[in-house]
Amino acid sequence: MAHSHSHHDHHSPHPKGKNLLISIILNVVITLAQVVGGIISGSLALLSDAVHNLSDVFSLIISYVASSLSQKQASTNKTFGYKRAEIIAAFVNSASLIIVAAFLIKEAIERFFNPQDVGTGIVIALSVLGILVNGFSVLLLKSDSERNMNMRSAYLHLFTDMLASVAVLAGGLLMYFFGWYWIDPLLTLIIALYLIYMGYHLLKTSTRVLMLFTPETIEVQQIVKAICTLGPIENVHHVHIWQLNEDEVHMEAHIDFKQDIPLSEFDKILVQIEELVFTEFGINHINIQPEFEKCDSKNLIVQD
Repeated sequence: MAHSHSHHDHHSPHPKGKNLLISIILNVVITLAQVVGGIISGSLALLSDAVHNLSDVFSLIISYVASSLSQKQASTNKTFGYKRAEIIAAFVNSASLIIVAAFLIKEAIERFFNPQDVGTGIVIALSVLGILVNGFSVLLLKSDSERNMNMRSAYLHLFTDMLASVAVLAGGLLMYFFGWYWIDPLLTLIIALYLIYMGYHLLKTSTRVLMLFTPETIEVQQIVKAICTLGPIENVHHVHIWQLNEDEVHMEAHIDFKQDIPLSEFDKILVQIEELVFTEFGINHINIQPEFEKCDSKNLIVQD
């Protein structure tokens, strides 16, 4: 089986672990402050923000570990190295967003039927602190989040928590000036629904990668049609296309040739295939098995 990828190993700059460490430390501090403040003030919204911040701490730690693992070299018993570690981290972090949201919805519904007075001064002060801390962390991770799924999951945790702190601040002001204590569970419910909204897409995307599904942007039939225009190719079958991580899309296929061509000619066609699938479809690793009058299944997709 011919394997070709030397021309297109395009890796983006690796996310900086230093920014993650700073964000972890900041979120530990704000979480402790919000837990104490939430208990003293009796604010469910503040406690829900603290729970979300705690999930942020765990997600950032997971992202940091995954980011470090992904840099390890491959070996004979780990031929892909730890390249999928960041995808697993993205899956865990996005799933945790939804789990935390479900917990907050339960707590908010209970508080609707049992409203309590809230110490608004503490709520306002700590929500402002939360906005500042999470806002700074968001800025630290923003650039890396645009090119890395793992960092995007950590960024989403922090970004939604910053918005949650804004909501808590607004609620604290409304409770302080108007005594609307029902606003506390309402804001908690809104925060929870927003967490589900933000986490779902990333959970879906990371699941597709882990399940080795064909990337949504790639149409297999179009690739086969394009390859069949090159050289003496009779048929393309037994096709598998999957995404290994954020940077690598792999393809393997069997190709029937009309003539029994020499290996040197196949190598030239292989280079053409490599350039075609990379330029047109963004596939940067290919494995091609050449065949001539071989008796096997000619179906496009074959269940191994």
